[in-house]
Amino acid sequence: MARKQPLDPNASKALIEMKEEISRELGVTNNITNDKNHTLVNEKVEIGGRVGGNMTKKLVEMGEKDLIEKE
Repeated sequence: MARKQPLDPNASKALIEMKEEISRELGVTNNITNDKNHTLVNEKVEIGGRVGGNMTKKLVEMGEKDLIEKE
C-alpha cells in the first residue's frame, strides 16, 4: 500500500518548505497556493511537474551526498 505520509512527522513541514523554495527558484510562485492538505496547487499542470521533478532531483542529490559522507 502506498504511503502518503512521511515516516518522520517533522519531515512534512520541511517538504512543504522545499516545495515553496523550488517554486520560487523556478519563478512559478504566481497562481500557486497551499490547499488544506498542504499540496501546491497550480492552474498549469506542467509547472507542478517541474516543481515535483526538481524536488525529486534535490532529494536524490541530498541522499547521495549523505551516503558519500557516511562512507
